[in-house]
Amino acid sequence: MGTEAFSVRTDRKKVKQLDKLAKQQDRSRNYLVNQAIDQLLELHAWQDERVKEGIKSADAGRFAGDVEMERIFNKYKEA
Repeated sequence: MGTEAFSVRTDRKKVKQLDKLAKQQDRSRNYLVNQAIDQLLELHAWQDERVKEGIKSADAGRFAGDVEMERIFNKYKEA
C-alpha cells in the first residue's frame, strides 16, 4: 500500500503534547498520528456495524422488553 502526504492544522499546544509523547515512546510524530487515524477508523467501522445490526434487529421486530430495559436502567442508575 502506498502512502500519501497531507497537512493537518492544529494548535501549538497539541503539537507540543504530540512531540512530547513521541519522544517518550521513541516514535515519530508521523507514527503516532497514523496510529490515531487507524484507531479512529476502526472505532467508526465498529460503531457503523453496531448501528447496522441494531437496525436489522429493529426491522425484524426484536426489541428489549420492559423487564430488560428496567434492569438496564437500574444498572446505570446505581453507578
